[in-house]
Amino acid sequence: LMKRFSSSSVSEDLGCRRGEFSRKHYGSVELLISSDADGAIQRAGRFRVENGSSGENTDCTPGTWHRTDVHLENPEYHTRWYFKYFLGKVHQNYIGTDAEKNPFFLSVVLSDQNNQRVPQYHSILWRKTGTQKICLPYSPTKTLSVKSILSAMSLDKFEKSPREIFHPEIQKDLLVLEEQEGSVNFKFGVLYAKDGQLTDDEMFSNEIGSESFQRFLHLLGDTITLKGWTGYRGGLDTKNDTTGTCSIYTVFQGHEIMFHVSTMLPYSRENKQQVERKRHIGNDIVTIVFQEGEESSPAFKPSMIRSHFTHIFALVRYNKQNDSYRLKIFSEESVPLFGPPLPSPPVFTNHQEFRDFVLVKLINGEKATLETPTFSQKRQRTLDMLIRSLYQDLMPDLHKVNNMLNRRSFSDVLPESPKSTRKKEEARQAEFVRLGQALKLKTTVKGDATANLATTSFCKKEPWESQSFCSNFPHEIVCADSWGQSLLVSTDAGILLIDDGQPSVQVFDKTLQIKQMHVLEALDLLIARTDKGKDSRILVFRLSAVQKDIETKQMIRSKYDCRENKLERTKGCHLYAINTHHGSELRIVVAIRNKLLLVTKKYNPCNSLTGSSVLSSSESPVEEFQYIREICLSDPPVVMTLVDGPTEDSDNMICVAYRHQFDLVNESTGESCRLHHVETNKVNFVAAIDVYEDGEAGLLLCYNYVCQYRKVYPFNGGCPLIQPSAYDFHFSWNQVPYAVVCAFPYILAFTTDSIEIRLVVNGNLVHTAVVPELQLVASRSDIYFKATAAVSGSSDSSSKEKSSRSSPQTPTAYETPECPLSSLEGEVPCKNLYKIPLSNLVGRSIERPLKSPLAPKVIATTTSSGTASLPVTHSLSLSRMEIKEIASRTRKELLGLLDEPIPKTESAQKQKKVPRRQSDPKQGAVRSTSSDRIISSSFESYSEGHHLSTSSDPNTLSNREESIPSSYPFQLISLYDEDVIDLK
Repeated sequence: LMKRFSSSSVSEDLGCRRGEFSRKHYGSVELLISSDADGAIQRAGRFRVENGSSGENTDCTPGTWHRTDVHLENPEYHTRWYFKYFLGKVHQNYIGTDAEKNPFFLSVVLSDQNNQRVPQYHSILWRKTGTQKICLPYSPTKTLSVKSILSAMSLDKFEKSPREIFHPEIQKDLLVLEEQEGSVNFKFGVLYAKDGQLTDDEMFSNEIGSESFQRFLHLLGDTITLKGWTGYRGGLDTKNDTTGTCSIYTVFQGHEIMFHVSTMLPYSRENKQQVERKRHIGNDIVTIVFQEGEESSPAFKPSMIRSHFTHIFALVRYNKQNDSYRLKIFSEESVPLFGPPLPSPPVFTNHQEFRDFVLVKLINGEKATLETPTFSQKRQRTLDMLIRSLYQDLMPDLHKVNNMLNRRSFSDVLPESPKSTRKKEEARQAEFVRLGQALKLKTTVKGDATANLATTSFCKKEPWESQSFCSNFPHEIVCADSWGQSLLVSTDAGILLIDDGQPSVQVFDKTLQIKQMHVLEALDLLIARTDKGKDSRILVFRLSAVQKDIETKQMIRSKYDCRENKLERTKGCHLYAINTHHGSELRIVVAIRNKLLLVTKKYNPCNSLTGSSVLSSSESPVEEFQYIREICLSDPPVVMTLVDGPTEDSDNMICVAYRHQFDLVNESTGESCRLHHVETNKVNFVAAIDVYEDGEAGLLLCYNYVCQYRKVYPFNGGCPLIQPSAYDFHFSWNQVPYAVVCAFPYILAFTTDSIEIRLVVNGNLVHTAVVPELQLVASRSDIYFKATAAVSGSSDSSSKEKSSRSSPQTPTAYETPECPLSSLEGEVPCKNLYKIPLSNLVGRSIERPLKSPLAPKVIATTTSSGTASLPVTHSLSLSRMEIKEIASRTRKELLGLLDEPIPKTESAQKQKKVPRRQSDPKQGAVRSTSSDRIISSSFESYSEGHHLSTSSDPNTLSNREESIPSSYPFQLISLYDEDVIDLK
């Protein structure tokens, strides 16, 4: 019990950091001026300089601080939807024109999210303004039409209704449209600068680099011979050695990277400007500058380089004394913020960590640069031209009788096909799939796709990893909040207090139905909204009194024992909100239809659990609350959030959402101002989250697929200053969330079957975790959620489940996503509670829990105890040569060039060991960036499309052979050993 009721939990102490929203971690904009040796100004420019946050403690020992937020932003295996989910699978493509007569293309596929038994519709809308992607839930009883999908994408009016495209060649054109989002491979410049060099002519004229520079190049990648090189060349000559004989190359998290090294490019004694070197490095978006000399010597400035194309410079210095690297980042002012933020101080003694940090920073930086006006406008013009050209090519066939465009009704269910043409449809689908798989393989082998679709390290522990909190929780949860290390949960069986590894304790019986609650340990308060309709009330309890009842086991309170805990005037309330930071005063706003009731409680340290005196359990805290005023609105609020003003006196505000708008209401005067108007027909309000940057309030407004940040300025003459600001931004979720949680630097969106994790400062995606039957339980401090885990059971319902799969509302065999076999044989779902500690998300150096249901790739096994085993992630760094060697026989089979079939082996254990490939620059082989086992990335997408188990268990593999067409044999390297398994 003492463990349950610790005076304050770590999560409670970190609660205030949840509202932190700071851009200072990503540098500040400065005017940088470069001058020559005589002091004359040559060039000037505005750059954002990142040199480690000055607000953090700089006294820590360099290299001892392990970062937890080093992620690739918008990774291709999460963003390249058409390649990942569509290509090589049966899907539908539509063409149409909007009300402004602009053509668009729509692609829809029914897929199984990462083999997690979660079928979803993935939809991509291509328009001249860009690409929009959303996920829609699949229901066998609810039809889905093209019109409803486009309506979800805010496209309701058309000049010509969409028609389906039958021809399989459309897949090539749509893949080209997706490739306009940016290359999956990168070329970075590396410029060597000696101590005291101040001009680019001097830096580009260095013939050779120092020993420390050579070690730095060896850290970045491998030295390869350009002549005859068949991998990604990054614009270098691989036939005649006109761009040098060697270069530095590596593969990092599936991306091929070629470095344009100044000392390896051709040098000319006659040409002082070294045009040949500048031609490559000057046209790189990102350039690394390795500068020799002490830190006291003149530092590099990006204005020293004459280039209109390079937007990001990474300044690297090496310190021989402590064998460490120091990093500094310069970004052109127009480049959006990108991570990871530099540590403070930005010094790295672990060279491998430094390499990973630099490569992630540079890849994210180049992606961010593509969003600047210079590049985004060009990309938009190219996309518009491609869409119009493709539309014009299809136009002549629109009016033919037997054309490739289907005359299907606009409201038909997507997966169904006409029964009279079922055989023709199946033949067309088979050809459609065959061409898509061949195109997918060709794209992968050519190097135009990431080497794998989920590249994470075996040992890397992510901040959002969760730990099991309570197994086999049998009750339906209404709401909950954390209390110390425990969780106070409102269920259909009453109010329970549960903790990891301990039996649950009944606090209130089931006559008390709590719909909303807050546990305020510092104030010794439990606030709850009970019942519904006219009987709903706000109740307040002393935590010390509830704790005493539990410790003494005197009684389990019922609804009728709580009459003295009712706040006056709150009858009939449907919503309430409290202020986030209640250090001096607790404010509660209660919504009763269209009226807001403001109630406050002055902070009294004697009433807290940490105080010297604790009041008796019989005394109710109701008398400590006082009614302030009543505010009338035009409509009942759906979402309500309190915003603290700078003085917390007369400038506090209430953000309310109703109808199609978000309004700000002054708590003192009741005056309201329009904050944001939603320009859609249907609005699903999710949340309004108050965040604070340097003491100034801002709001994250979440509705439908959109999350928009609006900076809120203090009230001026009774009204807040609501005006467009350069600080405002917005981004879109891939799926409509029902709850959003902000924990800087992350923002998490919870849907019915996934957790989408993005960065708050720019909205970039870092991870999507598929969690079947997900329910967010509590999130005010630590994050608790409930999810389904596969547990073996003796159910006889498998036959019914199999028969239901052929119902008329179910997609055809070609289109139904394969579920893991375990979901149909003798298993019943159960619900477990999981916990994501807030300290892991907002902390800096935190030990991660071992168990996690949020891995991107799950090995479908269960332990004997009935809990899901630890999901396994895998790491890949394959060169193009390795991919080609593994894929050669399969490619020939796909193209019809393989005469002899590959014999099927009798047992996986009889296969020979495959030795790990070593680095050989002469053969073009590249060292692996980690010591992990590797799996054939060429067929990672294929195995995901046909749901192959990557388990090394031969029985598991043999059970799954029926999912694989016999015409596509290939080899799969096990994650657990190096046995090669031939599959058909």
